[in-house]
Amino acid sequence: MTQKFETRILHSLEKVFPDEELQAAPGKAKGAALLNEVFSYQVAYRSQHLIPAVKVKAESELGDLVTLRSVGLVPSELPIYSDHDDDVLRSTPGLYPDPLLPLTDGELRAYPGQWRSVWVTVDPKGMAKPGVYPITVRFATETGETLGEERFELEIIGAELPKQQLLHTQWFHADCLATQYGVEVFSERHWELLEQYIQTAADHGINMLLTPIFTPPLDTEVGGERPTVQLVDVEVTGEGQYRFGFDRLKRWVDLCQKCGIEYFEFSHLFTQWGAKHAPKIMAVVNGELKRIFGWETDASGEEYHTFLKQLLPQLKDWIHENGIENRSYFHISDEPSLEHIEYYASAKQMVNELLSGFPVIDALSDYDFYEKGLVQTPIPASNHIEPFLENNVTPLWTYYCCSQYKNVANRFFCMPSARNRILGYQLYKFDNAGFLQWGYNFWYTQYSKKVIDPFRVTDAGGGFPSGDAFLVYPGEQGPIESIRMEVMQEALQDLRLLRQLEEWLGRDAVLAALEEGLEEPMTFSSYPKDAEWILSKREWMNEKVKEHIGNRAVIS
Repeated sequence: MTQKFETRILHSLEKVFPDEELQAAPGKAKGAALLNEVFSYQVAYRSQHLIPAVKVKAESELGDLVTLRSVGLVPSELPIYSDHDDDVLRSTPGLYPDPLLPLTDGELRAYPGQWRSVWVTVDPKGMAKPGVYPITVRFATETGETLGEERFELEIIGAELPKQQLLHTQWFHADCLATQYGVEVFSERHWELLEQYIQTAADHGINMLLTPIFTPPLDTEVGGERPTVQLVDVEVTGEGQYRFGFDRLKRWVDLCQKCGIEYFEFSHLFTQWGAKHAPKIMAVVNGELKRIFGWETDASGEEYHTFLKQLLPQLKDWIHENGIENRSYFHISDEPSLEHIEYYASAKQMVNELLSGFPVIDALSDYDFYEKGLVQTPIPASNHIEPFLENNVTPLWTYYCCSQYKNVANRFFCMPSARNRILGYQLYKFDNAGFLQWGYNFWYTQYSKKVIDPFRVTDAGGGFPSGDAFLVYPGEQGPIESIRMEVMQEALQDLRLLRQLEEWLGRDAVLAALEEGLEEPMTFSSYPKDAEWILSKREWMNEKVKEHIGNRAVIS
C-alpha cells in the first residue's frame, strides 16, 4: 500500500518525471567533493494527497553552503528528431524536469501521486574544513509535523581542483536579455542584468564570452535583423572615413573580468552560413544613427573592406592597451559548409593581415577548411571531429548543437544526464583546448523571428529540440539555472580533476584507468552510457586524491 509521503535520495544524473513511477533505485546516501567543488544530489518525494504547502529545509553544519531548489517542469513539443538513437529517456511531447526554481519561503507544493524532486547543492567555496558533513533534508507540514526526511553524508576532501584549462563558451545573447525583460539595450537596468547572467555563467565554468562589437549575425533569417547590441561606436566622418569609440566595450570587458570571465571572442565579422554579407553595423551619419552595413552589403566589396581596414587596427590597439591581447579571439563566419568555402576564403583573405597575432576560431566541420589553411583553430562538431583527430590538429576544439543528436554527447531535455556529463571525460581523453555551444540564453524562435517565453516554449518555436537553445531561464530576480547547467558544471569539474591526476600519476595511467573494462576505447561516439560508470570513475578519482594527500596539509 502506498505510503502517504515517500522520499528517496537520488544522484544528480537522474531525471524525475511526474507521470511515471520513479525509475531510479535509491542512490547512495553519501558522496564526496573537493574544497572548491560544487556537489549536487536530489531528494525525490511523492505525496498520496495534494499538500499545498510543504515546508522543506536542510539541516547541516554547512549552513548556508547548502541550497535547496525545486526541480520545475517545462513543456517540450519537440523533444528530439524522429530518427534519433536509443539513448533517450523518452521522445514524446510533454512535461520535462529542468529549471531549478528557488523555494519561496522554504515551501513547495506536493501534487497527488506525482514524483517530484528537490535539488540539493553544496558549494563549499573553500570555506568548509575537510571532513564528513551529514545533511538532513526534512519535509514537514505547515504546523511542523514531519512528513519525511533523508540523511546524506558529504565528505569534503582536503584538496582543491586546479584552475580550469579548457576554454569554454556558451554563446551569450545580450539582446535576448533586453527583449525578455523589456529594457533598453545598454541602459543601467540592462547592465545590471548582464552582470547577473555573466556572473552565473562564470560560476559554472564558462570562462569565455561572446562579445558583440557589432550585433552578432547569428541565427538570423536572411534579410532579418536582431535588436542592436553594438559595443563599438561608429561615426561616419567623410566618404569612406570612420571614427570609433570603445567606451562601452571597455565597460563590458571590465564587467566580464569582475565576474571572472578571462577570455573574449569578438563577434563574427561576416554573416553566418557562408560569409557573404556584413553584420548589421550602426553608425552616426550627419548626426543621425543609421545602419551602414548589413544584408545588402557584399562582404567582399571594397566599401566593407575599407571599413575593416580602419576598424581592426584600432581595435587591436585597444585590446593591447587593455591587456587582453593574450585572451582575445576572433570569428569570421559561423558554420560555413563546403559550398561556402570560396566566400569564406575571400573573407579570411580580407582580414588575414588585419588580424595577425590573434587566433581565429570558427565552428565548421569540413576538414578542407583547415587543410587549406583557412582557419587556425577549427571547431568541428563532435560528430565530425575524427578527421581532425586523425591529423593531430592542435589546438583542437569541438562543439555540439541541434545536429549532434545521434551517438554523441549532448544536453537535450529528453537525454539522460549521463549523456551530458560524459563530455568531461571525452574532452580530457582527446585533450581538447576548448568547447563551444551556441545557446546560453537564446530566447527567440529559430532565425530570431519572435520572442518566446522560455518557460512555455523550450524548442525555439519548433526549431530545435528542447535543451539546445538555452541553459538558463529568465527569472523575475535574475537567472534561473537548469539541471543541464549543473550537470555540465560537474563534467567540467571531472575534467579539472583528471588534469590534476595526470600531473600526479601521468597521462597514460589516467587514461588506462578510465578505459579499464571497456570493450573498446572511448571516442566521441562510443562511450559508456550509464550514470553508474561515470559515478564509479569519479569515486576512483576521489580515492586517488585521498591517497595522494595522505595525512599532509591541504594542498591546491
